[in-house]
Amino acid sequence: MNERWDVAALRAGASVALVFAAPFLIAARVIDDPDSALNLPLVLAAILGFVLGAGVAAWRQQRGTPLSHGIVTAGGTFVVVQGVFVIVNLIRGADVHWLNIFFNLTSAVFAGMIGGMLGLNLTKRGIEPRR
Repeated sequence: MNERWDVAALRAGASVALVFAAPFLIAARVIDDPDSALNLPLVLAAILGFVLGAGVAAWRQQRGTPLSHGIVTAGGTFVVVQGVFVIVNLIRGADVHWLNIFFNLTSAVFAGMIGGMLGLNLTKRGIEPRR
């Protein structure tokens, strides 16, 4: 795994995504009202958090695969956070909306692709992160 993936970059990107995306996902889950005007801003903020985390991973990686690192970071972080939500719902006996989870996963993966392209763009411009 270490030959294909830069684990330090994935860890850095996931940390950023957890800090900047997870709180908004948690807030949207706490509100849990489809008619709330806060849902869209919270979800958009979470997607921006995934873009930021994916961008960090793509920018810091040293394997020459920024898009892969961005997508894996955003998708993996989403799966971990959503996994916790699913476990909590199952323990509470609440419904798990699998189609919603899949749709949101595709949004997170798309955000990872955008973050990967942003990280690639920074690297192409010669802007290197401090190691």
